Amino acid sequence: MKEKSQEPATPPETHDTVRHGLITELLERPCSARDLSAAIGIPEREVSNHLEHIRKTISSSGRRLVVTPAECKKCGFVFAKREKLKRPGKCPVCKGESIREPLFAIEEKS
Repeated sequence: MKEKSQEPATPPETHDTVRHGLITELLERPCSARDLSAAIGIPEREVSNHLEHIRKTISSSGRRLVVTPAECKKCGFVFAKREKLKRPGKCPVCKGESIREPLFAIEEKS
């Protein structure tokens, strides 16, 4: 039988909050929710909630959250007017479910 180690496993030590980590990633390059999830280590479904909060808080610091809208891979429909930050489920035009994820970035206001 295997012996268990006496010390419990400890998660890696981080000095940033989740949102600070997201902001750092978004300042470096445009990212999808999946990219952010992998980089920060949080579930993908939680990313949009954090992005909504980030959108509100960074506006006071002279920055803005830029969203490159999702696009249908089948017919090319662009979800330009969509306010939600989550990836759409299906295309309203062709009903296709193959959708390119929206990309997010932070840039300085001009």
